[in-house]
Amino acid sequence: MATKKTAPAKQAPVKKAAAPAKKAPAKAAASAKKVAAPAAMKPVKTLFNKTTLLAHLTEHSGVESKVVKAVMATFEATLLASLSSKGAGEFLLPGVMKVIVQKVPAKKARTGIDPFTKQERKFAAKPASVKLRARFLKKVKDAAA
Repeated sequence: MATKKTAPAKQAPVKKAAAPAKKAPAKAAASAKKVAAPAAMKPVKTLFNKTTLLAHLTEHSGVESKVVKAVMATFEATLLASLSSKGAGEFLLPGVMKVIVQKVPAKKARTGIDPFTKQERKFAAKPASVKLRARFLKKVKDAAA
């Protein structure tokens, strides 16, 4: 039985690197990297969904929407990784909030007195569960007051 030999795959030609661009003076480069501090915002009366929040952040930060989307996606991934079963179990957004995972152990079935009817009854077993607790920090509490 004869086997067909195939021609080796052609590789794309390698492009030469472009000549390096001239560097800007150190003062201009340093001032370009500075980000303006966020100005005090007016109270927001609308409720945000994902699209409107991204548009709002893009408008007020002066950054492209692709960059804002990438930052939000990274933020979400970091939050989920921190709170996962193999993660730290806590997530802190500095100055805003702290989210903590509380693991609730399983409870066996038991008999006891019903606090409402004052009669003895059997309470069902409950499986182990996980609860999330969010603590908002001083800035947020002061803003809500």
